Amino acid sequence: MASETQPTDPSRTVLFNKYEMGRLLGKGTFAKVYFAKNIQTSESVAIKVIHKDHVLKNDFMMDQIKREISVMRLVRHPNVVHLREVLATRSKIFFVMDLVRGGELFSRVARSKLREDLARRYFQQLISAVHFCHARGVSHRDLKPENLLLDDNGDLKVSDFGLSALPEQLRYDGLLHTQCGTPAYVAPEVLRKRGYDGSKADIWSCGVILFVLLAGFLPFQDENLMRMYRKVFKADFHFPPWISPDARRLISRLLVVDPAKRISIPEIMAVPWFKKGYVNPLDGSSAAAIEEVAEEEVDLKSPSKPAFFNAFELISSMSSGFDLSGLFETEVEGAEVFTSKAAAGEIVERLMGLREGGVRRVWRVREFKVRLEEERLAVTAEVFEAAPEMAVVEISRSYGDAVDYRRFCEEVVRPALKDIVWSWRGGKNGEGDGNGNGNSRSGASLGVF
Repeated sequence: MASETQPTDPSRTVLFNKYEMGRLLGKGTFAKVYFAKNIQTSESVAIKVIHKDHVLKNDFMMDQIKREISVMRLVRHPNVVHLREVLATRSKIFFVMDLVRGGELFSRVARSKLREDLARRYFQQLISAVHFCHARGVSHRDLKPENLLLDDNGDLKVSDFGLSALPEQLRYDGLLHTQCGTPAYVAPEVLRKRGYDGSKADIWSCGVILFVLLAGFLPFQDENLMRMYRKVFKADFHFPPWISPDARRLISRLLVVDPAKRISIPEIMAVPWFKKGYVNPLDGSSAAAIEEVAEEEVDLKSPSKPAFFNAFELISSMSSGFDLSGLFETEVEGAEVFTSKAAAGEIVERLMGLREGGVRRVWRVREFKVRLEEERLAVTAEVFEAAPEMAVVEISRSYGDAVDYRRFCEEVVRPALKDIVWSWRGGKNGEGDGNGNGNSRSGASLGVF
């Protein structure tokens, strides 16, 4: 079990022989955030510390942590705060994140309204990040200036995905039903309790944020909460005289009560006011590490090493919902992750060979990532290095029905790869790989605990 260690200097605390802990940056009900430095690289990070006993006493908090980690694993974008890794001791959980030094955007707006060109730049970065999240099925649901941070370069970073939603939270009607968010920024359909599209609700919040950046105050405000809600339901707001006509037109299309008539993100990006000076943060070399090539095979040169799969990632991928059983020491449910002693390249070739096994389409997204498609289902399989002689293969559902996904894994993937699998992780009722290898849950051999 890894632990915090005290070096010779009693004033220093070193976490996992990797991070030197520093001053307290902030604290909330369940967590404290500290400045820290990576001892090997001298890089500064922020570490959020959560006590497990607080989490285990509060089911909502546990769900929120699981969801936030699951989401942040999906949304690696230049304008989203990056969760680097999660570590744990017996009593605490540590989230290692980017250190964003510029503070909250809210602090800038609280002092004064912003110049239109600066407000546009922040709005462009916000929309790029939100568009990226929506493309991966993630709705933020609590967008507001307090959750938008600024880095050393003055670039915006979206943070706090604790209230965000994933596709598996949709009900039978394809909508979300949980009322959440900050009242002044919440879309009217969220308040009506009839179900809502999370991405459209996020767009409303973006409209409120743009108004605040340009006006210096909220479009809907009242000392009485119910009166404020009535204004929201009618989109009853007034522009101050200094907001330009072009910006007014865009905000008027964002703050539309009927979500079906509200402007979409592609439409926002086509608006001349938005396009002025816009630089896509995903353009250039950094985009290659973020964006997947989805519709055509990649022309692959000599394969490099597969990405390293750290112990948290192995544990957190033990179920289709990125279960954190390894952190909370609860029972593991079924998952589609397996370990293999075969070389990463061989595993990829075996996955590619499923094309001959009846799979409709198979192609490489990257060197060690393969997409498989059937008529109503798409599955992604990615190979990681967990140790010099062990690979981890993570199989996840990109889209399609959960029943079809389970059938595909049980009837197609498992039989086809049976001879190269060392152990399936998180199989039903602790099943192994079919060769007598049980499903060990020990995290100690992976160096996390």
